[in-house]
Amino acid sequence: MYIPAHFAETRPEELHRIMREYPLGMLVSHGNARLDADHIPLEFDGSVGEHGTLIGHVARANTLWQRCPTGTPVMVVFRGAEAYISPNWYPSKHETHAQVPTWNYEVVHAHGTITVHDDERYVRRVVALLTRRHEATEPRPWKMGDSEPEYINNMLRNIVGIEIAITSLEGKVKLSQNKEVRDRLNAADTLDARGHNAIARAMRQAA
Repeated sequence: MYIPAHFAETRPEELHRIMREYPLGMLVSHGNARLDADHIPLEFDGSVGEHGTLIGHVARANTLWQRCPTGTPVMVVFRGAEAYISPNWYPSKHETHAQVPTWNYEVVHAHGTITVHDDERYVRRVVALLTRRHEATEPRPWKMGDSEPEYINNMLRNIVGIEIAITSLEGKVKLSQNKEVRDRLNAADTLDARGHNAIARAMRQAA
């Protein structure tokens, strides 16, 4: 990934935040003489290993767990907040006409090695963990106990667990840091007014 110095994000807490707030990872692997990408919700655990670990599951019918046996190197891309930026939002544009359109975004690349867990106990734990996290804001959170045990058991038999031990993290946050403060802040205000609140907030916090 091309990362100019002023867009580089190296703070672990920010990299972890993006992975937690935008957990639908794009898992990139290389097999059968081509690149493949699978889109999988993943839970980040920073307490395991030097850089943390990612856990999730895939459908048994998905050949990922066969194409990428335990030990296979993979990369997971987490895309955070993003939005188009018009040059018209920069006050300086109207003075010099020396601005062009761009796109602002947050992204993390997590490199690591995969471990396949074809084990009912493991996948049950993963499903319970993901459910607790993503149902937490519901008025009446769904839980596995809401369904008949045999139905849940059958569903669990049809998924396979995966775990990715992270070996390195790369982060890039392109938030108009290379623009004048007034340009960056006015663009953030415009995005806020249009409902792009997350990227607007990130731009205001950018140094």
